Amino acid sequence: MKTMDNKMPALVRWTLVASALLGSAAHGENVILFLGDGMGISTVTAARIFAGQLQGQSGEEFDLAFDKFDNVALVKTYNTDAQVPDSAGTISAILTGQKTRRGVSGISANVERGDCERALANELPTLLELAEQAGLATGVVSTARITHATPAGAYAHYADRNWESSASIPAEAVELGCKDIARQLVEFGYGDGVDVVLGGGRAEFLPREQADPEYEKQKGKRTDGRNLVDEWLAGASNRQYAWNVQELAAFNTARGQLLGLFEPSHMRYEADRGQDTSGEPSLREMTAIALQRLKQNPKGYFLLIEAGRIDHGHHASNAYRALLDTVALSQAVQLAHDEVDLDNTLILVTADHSHTLTISGYPGRGNPILGKVQNNGNFLLDRKGRPYTTLSYANGPGYVEELPDLTEIDTTERNYRQVGTVPTMIETHAGEDVAAFAQGKNASAVRGVMEQNKLFDVMRDALFGSE
Repeated sequence: MKTMDNKMPALVRWTLVASALLGSAAHGENVILFLGDGMGISTVTAARIFAGQLQGQSGEEFDLAFDKFDNVALVKTYNTDAQVPDSAGTISAILTGQKTRRGVSGISANVERGDCERALANELPTLLELAEQAGLATGVVSTARITHATPAGAYAHYADRNWESSASIPAEAVELGCKDIARQLVEFGYGDGVDVVLGGGRAEFLPREQADPEYEKQKGKRTDGRNLVDEWLAGASNRQYAWNVQELAAFNTARGQLLGLFEPSHMRYEADRGQDTSGEPSLREMTAIALQRLKQNPKGYFLLIEAGRIDHGHHASNAYRALLDTVALSQAVQLAHDEVDLDNTLILVTADHSHTLTISGYPGRGNPILGKVQNNGNFLLDRKGRPYTTLSYANGPGYVEELPDLTEIDTTERNYRQVGTVPTMIETHAGEDVAAFAQGKNASAVRGVMEQNKLFDVMRDALFGSE
């Protein structure tokens, strides 16, 4: 292959590489990246037990779908300026191959957060952009707002993760040429645009004068008067939009592009999804729709699927919702595993960072993972004679100066908030390594202890081969 000019813009250079390699491929290659936001190793362990116990087992011996994958690694998650990272800097590392600062994505580490001008001059190509430029199909699925840090990291370049709409991006940044994240999705300039986008975040796309279609008292957030949903639909004749499960079910997966925005903000936790009277798809259902559409492209596809609300459950010190959303991720992974050909498809499951969830206290085998610590039928007690839970957090809103007597409290109830050791407004991320699980094409490259940005190389090589 002809040597590329190092002065050539990175996206152009990588597009030429990808196109040349793709042209020699016998068939399409595919990558599915599952991202459990905040799914640290303690979360995986607790969710595994929880899932087994939901099926009447003791739980410890149960396997989540990705527990059965043959290739596993530990992944270092730090940002260039942070020992304990955030979701923007971490998704940027995974999807661009370069670590960067906390709070930014798709730009290099020499740009300070909020510096629009330097951000515009230091953009990094994302794997989704490379896939679109090479003619592959692409998709982004999330249970969070689709403009939130992780899903946005696939299609947007931002100097501040909070710039989700015109209401949150500073006027001076707009004057310099920076675009809010929702606008970047609608004005995405690579290939024919992202083919499938499913998640929450309607309000970021609608003007503040317009009522939400599901909640009449809620309005859009945009201050520029633009309806980005209408603009996206007008961008091509084969585009379809859905905001509930009925409209999603009517989508013709044999053709066209799909935008689905199912809540004004984040989608509901899996524990609460049934309470949505308009209907809200599960992560598994969104994964199925996305795969049906993307598999139509003979050149292959790249699909990012985020279980975004695992992170939010932990931030609220609410292990029940965090663990159930992890189980929902496992169900989506199982569907994908059953649907694809692993000879030409890589499935990679990982997390962006961990949380401060701990599992402790010598509970007996099969003890309810959300319950109080028991062994041989007897509660174990703290130094003041009170029972305590197996799960707790190192910090968070569950902190209380005097621990309550949990004897009559049902700690397995979905709204129970686990105790936090340090009083913080929200529970924080944690800095230990996370796991990466891989199966299929190029999965053997996931092994040992890896820098997070090296996951990009694994996925890129699965799609295009090595440079």
